[in-house]
Amino acid sequence: MPLFHHQPTGKPGEWFFCLKHQTVEEGPQCAAKDRLGPYQTREEAAHALETAAERNREWRNDPAWNDERPEDDRS
Repeated sequence: MPLFHHQPTGKPGEWFFCLKHQTVEEGPQCAAKDRLGPYQTREEAAHALETAAERNREWRNDPAWNDERPEDDRS
C-alpha cells in the first residue's frame, strides 16, 4: 500500500488524452503525469498527439529556441 495516495487533478468538463491508456477522458481519471491537456473539447483531446507533434516541429524550427547551426554551416 502506498504511503501517499494522490488524487488525479482536473475538473469535469475538462478533456484530457491519457498516454497510459491511449484514450480521451473527461475530468480527473488518470494521474496528471500520464495525461496531456486540459483541452476544451473531446475532439481537441482526441488530437492531442498530433497537436504535440506539431508544436514540437515548430519548436525545433524556431530560431529563437534553436542553438544549433544549420547543416550546411557546420564545420
